[in-house]
Amino acid sequence: MINRFAIEGTYMPMGHTATAQAGSGGLTATEHRLANGLRVVLSEDHLTPVAAVCLWYDVGSRHEVKGRTGLAHLFEHLMFQGSAQVKGNGHFELVQGAGGSLNGTTSFERTNYFETMPAHQLELALWLEADRMGSLLAALDDESMENQRDVVKNERRQRYDNVPYGTAFEKLTALAYPEGHPYHHTPIGSMADLDAATLEDARAFFRTYYAPNNAVLSVVGDIDPEQTLAWIEKYFGSIPGHDGKPAPRDGALPEVIGEQLREVVEEDVPARALMAAYRLPHDGTRECDAADLALTVLGGGDSSRLYNRLVRRDRTAVAAGFGLLRLAGAPSLGWLDVKTSGDVEVPVIEAAIDEELARFAEEGPTAEEMERAQAQLEREWLDRLGTVAGRADELCRYAVLFGDPQLALTAVQRVLEVTAEEVQAVAKARLRPDNRAVLVYEPVADEDAESDATDADTAAAAGDENEEAAK
Repeated sequence: MINRFAIEGTYMPMGHTATAQAGSGGLTATEHRLANGLRVVLSEDHLTPVAAVCLWYDVGSRHEVKGRTGLAHLFEHLMFQGSAQVKGNGHFELVQGAGGSLNGTTSFERTNYFETMPAHQLELALWLEADRMGSLLAALDDESMENQRDVVKNERRQRYDNVPYGTAFEKLTALAYPEGHPYHHTPIGSMADLDAATLEDARAFFRTYYAPNNAVLSVVGDIDPEQTLAWIEKYFGSIPGHDGKPAPRDGALPEVIGEQLREVVEEDVPARALMAAYRLPHDGTRECDAADLALTVLGGGDSSRLYNRLVRRDRTAVAAGFGLLRLAGAPSLGWLDVKTSGDVEVPVIEAAIDEELARFAEEGPTAEEMERAQAQLEREWLDRLGTVAGRADELCRYAVLFGDPQLALTAVQRVLEVTAEEVQAVAKARLRPDNRAVLVYEPVADEDAESDATDADTAAAAGDENEEAAK
């Protein structure tokens, strides 16, 4: 709750003192809570006259139930369809008309909405977010529901169903997390479940999850904290909380899968591909940071071991990457993605990968590799924290997933403290053949393309015959 008293008509909020923590690079953040449970995090940055507003709701696809997958992502779209005082596409029109940018995203673990505005337009962004948090149901009807259902289904076609390798994320996730696990399905949901979702489903979803006590609001940039808090209290303070949210299902799993899970996919893709997901430590742990460094050494860019081995030396692949999908409520995933070169068979690639992983587990990273990997992750973290939008997002992430937004400001230091021995240990324990789900793509000729080619050959042959006859 924000305690305040009035001095000449000005609200004077009492919050945490903004004191820079060790390892935070001088960045600061203050934390506050409204009476309705909304958590507020503010971070001043007067370098440029802009302000970022970020709102995280503690709801993602892991909160969905069987038969209603994709509802969290569908609702992200519905949040841009108007509210009590903002009609239709007005949210976009008002923000962009004021010189700002905006968007929203959905993941396994959260849904977020964000705007970056000229600093003098901050109040507008706060009012817009509060209006849809407090009154979206006033505008949610069958027309907007059907409109956005079609949009999401089309998005699924464009990003998953009708693009090369588009099914990989969905298939590997389903392999890596067993049936019934809250992370078994991806946020996009299935076509059948999107069709089955009703208007009442959407309304119940909003009432359950889109409440102030299930959200974190961060504001970062060229702000006056006292004025900002006064606006937040003015626009968000009267929105009632909701106590009926069910706890997400347990996402715990054994540290190691215990066997290699495998699926071969025959599709019209440009080249063979080997993709794999390794079960790794939960986000927010030192072991997860060590895993991130291990994957960076092995597959993080053109200087990595796998890229040098497969693309540069052996020339058996045209692309090779290894990255970390950080997850807090379930084991994270180490995501391996290799596209083969020419007619190279997948077993050749797989043998080379296993050889490199076994060598890394036995020897660990060199001092030079550790320095390079830590510098790479440090740069990525500083890039995020160095922008007002990136910092606002990270403050929300640590508040929602780990209960402490201040952890965002010291994340870089924690990565730099990880030792080579810890990196080797996590690689030895986790980067094993019996701890991965594997997806192999084998190209098949498209039947329509084959038919077209056959027709073209027939026509060409007929043309040749006609030409000979003419002679």
